[in-house]
Amino acid sequence: MYTVLAISAHPDDVEIACAGTLLKCKERGDRVVVCHLSDGDHGHVIIPREELSVMRQGEAKRAGALGGFDEVIWGGFHDLHIYDNNKEARDKVVDVIKRVNPDFIITHNPDDYMPDHTATSRLVFDACFTATLPNYVSGVSGHAKMVPVYYMDTLAGVNFNPTEFVDVSSCIDKKLEMLECHESQIVWMRDHDGIDFPDMVKTCSRYRGYQCGADYAEGFRQCQVYLKGTTKRYLP
Repeated sequence: MYTVLAISAHPDDVEIACAGTLLKCKERGDRVVVCHLSDGDHGHVIIPREELSVMRQGEAKRAGALGGFDEVIWGGFHDLHIYDNNKEARDKVVDVIKRVNPDFIITHNPDDYMPDHTATSRLVFDACFTATLPNYVSGVSGHAKMVPVYYMDTLAGVNFNPTEFVDVSSCIDKKLEMLECHESQIVWMRDHDGIDFPDMVKTCSRYRGYQCGADYAEGFRQCQVYLKGTTKRYLP
């Protein structure tokens, strides 16, 4: 029915905030493409960067395969090397959007807790307009459609008030199973930070469910600017 492109900063961001929604998209027949802009190479205190990069890409591919997603692709950045207001970085995201040509995009909220998330959000905002311009030259030819952008929840829902919800009760277990694929992060957070991350994600989904009358839900906020509004319901 639709092509949905989820653009996250790191491997595991999608599983945390919008995997349930993407699973529901697959259920209705959508093409689902996930792009992680970075390789997650700073996401540990012991495992070396080069080893961790390979490990986290493998974890993300396993999670995507478990979800039945059509593609899991990469933006070519390292952690903390994602900068907005940068033409080279913007063009990388432009090329992703041109190649996928989505009907709608899901990405990070502009106000989040760490710089890779906020930079990703601003890059996507800039790139999804730039990608529609036939005369703008980048690494991929052609141009994409002007499409709605939905901002996914922040970590633990801090400073985020959803305007739309997706009931993910039927796929909460699969969402958490996909999250568990990111073993390098789950184990590290349990051992290093004392955080049971899957439990936190499940609790946040339960809280969003309380807000909309579902057992479990994911929350989103649509980017409300000129030309990105729509009369359609794209979220499942």
